[in-house]
Amino acid sequence: MTEQTPVTQTDAAPATLTKMHLPDAQIVTSVRHYTDRLFSFRVTRPKTLRFRSGEFVMIGLMGDNGKPLLRAYSIASPSWDEELEFYSIKVQDGPLTSKLQHIQPGDEIILRPKPVGTLVHDALLPGKRIYFFATGTGFAPFASLLRDPDTYERYDEVIITHTCRDVAELTYGRDLVEGLAEDPLIGELVAGKLRYYPTTTRETSPKMGRITTLIENGEIFAALGVPPLNPSTDRAMVCGSLAFNLDIKALLEKAGLREGANSEPKEFVIEKAFVG
Repeated sequence: MTEQTPVTQTDAAPATLTKMHLPDAQIVTSVRHYTDRLFSFRVTRPKTLRFRSGEFVMIGLMGDNGKPLLRAYSIASPSWDEELEFYSIKVQDGPLTSKLQHIQPGDEIILRPKPVGTLVHDALLPGKRIYFFATGTGFAPFASLLRDPDTYERYDEVIITHTCRDVAELTYGRDLVEGLAEDPLIGELVAGKLRYYPTTTRETSPKMGRITTLIENGEIFAALGVPPLNPSTDRAMVCGSLAFNLDIKALLEKAGLREGANSEPKEFVIEKAFVG
């Protein structure tokens, strides 16, 4: 994508939240608010929609000018789910998210069923261990991949890092990870393979610090009991702010990993549509 906007937080022209039989409309089935800045919601899934876990689609509302207001949102649900889940930030004066955060079950949103994205397994070469590096709502595509059996069939170890300012902002990811062991589809696959490494940068928590710092000083590897990044065994996916993406990219390249794409698989990929 060329537009410099986050995958899971969106803003543009003003929008209104009304039922008007929107084009490509899907129905909101549930909404959950985590903090005054974060919420998730689920909507019906078009019968014809097929996507790879980790991809994103365009969703939104009608603007006051009568034209669709759309931005890219990662699909947080896995490819096998009967509904679609999204995880979003709230921007109180944001023309879209200021309205979107007030959706209720039964409301309509616009969804353009043309999934794309780089955070897919096909964009990586085979490896032993995969790292999912996320900040904030950048956890969304990994929420999809963590619930996909293919993730655990491809790798011996799956490490998800999630860095937020406050402990409450880790809730969405923590709840998801803790629930995987009881998941009837992948519970047995997850056992012994998944490692969760949450950190905070502002509020006191068991592990504090930016993940980039913890990679540079080796704390993350010591804590998890794994060797430093190695291009022969390690693969990575990255989703966060532009600065975060660039910092992680530099660390991965310093370790010898190369950036890949759907057309040319390598050792790591970055979701370029998420840059806010």
